[in-house]
Amino acid sequence: MNTVTVDSRPMTPSKIVCVGRNYLEHIQELGNETPDSMVIFAKPNSSISARLRANIGEPLHYEGEISFVVKDARLHAVGFGLDLTRRELQSQLKNKGLPWERAKAFDGAACFSEFVLIDDADIESLTMALTINGRDAQQGGYPLMIYKPQQILQEISNFMTLNDGDIIMTGTPKGVGTVTLGDHFLGSISLSGRILLSQEWTAS
Repeated sequence: MNTVTVDSRPMTPSKIVCVGRNYLEHIQELGNETPDSMVIFAKPNSSISARLRANIGEPLHYEGEISFVVKDARLHAVGFGLDLTRRELQSQLKNKGLPWERAKAFDGAACFSEFVLIDDADIESLTMALTINGRDAQQGGYPLMIYKPQQILQEISNFMTLNDGDIIMTGTPKGVGTVTLGDHFLGSISLSGRILLSQEWTAS
C-alpha cells in the first residue's frame, strides 16, 4: 500500500476522495456546466505516486489542488496535490455517458507533497499556487471555492466512511494543462500569504 507523509510520519490512505468543478473559472475553461450539487469521485490507494508522469499512452493533464488528510473525522493536515487526468479519454467517456474512472483512477494519477497539521480556524486562510518551469500556472484557495472544505467533509461523510489517513482533494482552479516531459513543477500551500509547504516534481 502507498503512503503519504503527515507531520513527518507515514500514513496509508485507503482512498482519495476528490471534488470536481469546485472553481467557477475552471468550469468555464473546460466548457462544463456548473453542477447543481457537489461532484465527487474517488481514486484508489494505488493511484498515489511520487513520480509525475507526462504520458501513459496519451498526454496527461495536471490539476493542482489543496488537499487534506482526514483523522478522527476531521481535516487533520493539509498538503498540495496533483490530480492527473487522461483528458482525451475522460471526454470520450463523458460524451458516452459512461463512468470515467479509467481517466482519473489509474496508477500514478495522484502526487502529493508532505502534509502538515492544520487548525480548523486556519483553513479559511489557505491558498495554493503552482508554477511550471518558473511560470505561474494556477492560483486558488478557500475564497474561490464553490464548496468549502468543511462542507466537502460533511457531504462525503453523509454517504461514505472516511478512514484515518484518507485524503480529500478539494478541486482545481483555472489554468490546467498538459504535462510535458521534463517540465519542472513547484506546488505550494500558503497560510495567510505565508508559504506553509512546497513540493517539486520533474515530469518523466
